[in-house]
Formats: sequence, C-alpha cells, structure tokens
Amino acid sequence: MLEIAGEKISSRFFIGSALYDSPKDMRDAIDMSESQVITVSLRRQVAGGTDNQVFWDFLQSFKNTNTQVNRYLLPNTAGCHTAKEAITLAQMARELFKTNWIKLEVIGDDYTLQPDPFELVVAAKELVAQGFEVLPYCTDDLVLCEKLLSVGCKILMPWGAPIGTGKGLINPYALQTLRSRFAGVPLIVDAGIGSPSHAALAMEMGYDAVLLNTAVAKAQNSALMAKAFKLAIKAGRLAYEAGQMQSQDTACASTPIVGMPFWHGS
Repeated sequence: MLEIAGEKISSRFFIGSALYDSPKDMRDAIDMSESQVITVSLRRQVAGGTDNQVFWDFLQSFKNTNTQVNRYLLPNTAGCHTAKEAITLAQMARELFKTNWIKLEVIGDDYTLQPDPFELVVAAKELVAQGFEVLPYCTDDLVLCEKLLSVGCKILMPWGAPIGTGKGLINPYALQTLRSRFAGVPLIVDAGIGSPSHAALAMEMGYDAVLLNTAVAKAQNSALMAKAFKLAIKAGRLAYEAGQMQSQDTACASTPIVGMPFWHGS
C-alpha cells in the first residue's frame, strides 16, 4: 500500500489522461488500468472548446466510478519553463481541481523536455510552503533529488527517459542508486516508459509506482495496453517483495548431481 499525503493507495499504476484518440478510449484505458491516480493538465482545461468540457465531465466522474476505491486527480504544471510560471499554474490548479496535490514540472530544454533543476527546486520550496503536496518530475540526479527532499518534497518522480520517448530505463544504475539512498522515500518512475517490461523492471528495483501516459494512449488498443501495464506492474512488485535471486557469473546446476547414476562406456 502506497501512502500519499495520508491517503492509502493500493494501485501502483499512475496514468495520464492526454493523447487519447477520444474520451471513450481514455475512459476505457483508465478503467482497465485500475489506476487510482490520474494526471491532468490545467493548460488543457483553460484552452477552451466543447471537447474539453466532455473531457472535464469524464474526469469528474472518475471519482465516483468505483465505490470500493478512491480515485485522485493529480494536476500537473506541464509546459512551464520558470518557477514563477509553475507556481501560478499550481495555484490555479488547486482552485480548479480542489486538491493540494501537484505534479511539478519545470522544463529547462524544449528538445528533451528535461527539467530545469534550479527552477524546479525554487518552485518546489515555495509550493511546499504554500501547503501543496509536491510531486516533482525530475531527472535521476542524486544531488537534485537530495535538494528536493531538503525543501520539503516527500515524494520524488525521477524520469526513466525523456518524456514520450519510450526508451525505458536508460540509466538503471542511477535509479538503483536513488532507491538505495532514499530507502524510506516513495519513488515513482515518471516518463520514458515504453513497454510493460520497462515498468516491471522499475518495480523489481523497488520503486513504489510507475507513471506513464504515451505508451498506453498511443497504443493500437489503449485499454488492452493498460491491462498489460497493470499486470506487469503487479508482477514487478511481487518479484521485489518475494526477493529475487542474485545474478552470478558461474553456472549453478538446479538439479543436484549427488546420487545420480553414472554409466561408463567400455
């Protein structure tokens, strides 16, 4: 069970609500994923248009779709390039979505969509002071993550790879380092996940959850892909909890040879 701001969340699959071909595809995929945390973009809401109203109605209905579990909207500050811009958007999101949760994104490079580490820390510090539960989208840099924790972030969301690339975990060593150094901190791999096997690997490392969007939204069958990711995330978590064998360089027979008969040719 994962805890965020005092809320108990059983699903470790966080899913995005963008890029789907239709609201129905989005709804079917999210329902199939059994995700309890759905990311949304304020910029999409304020852009206007009838399609956005349909999208908004779908999002509002998520909270009451399944009476056995709670679902949470996680607004993000996607598209922001400065701390000031991200802080303003977070404040607007809190008013619109009625939540103090915010996925903090402050982009420093438009080509890779890599976060700006300096502006990110500034924004995180201010938003924490304003009572937000800040979930920062960051790189896998150890020092940056330490800074984010020092300003009050309780959860970290390092990328697996640049947003939308589908390259998976491009630096497993760095991700494993974060997991070992921040043993008591919830860590969520966010961005770059392209296949269920990538998600399973992140969970096998001991990460607490995976957040993804593009790999499901742009699949030929979004709902079916959401199911594949759901099962992979569960499998990866079970493998981590079970305790995996350590790899080794030499072969080791799984069947003991003691007592086995030997035949000698003449």
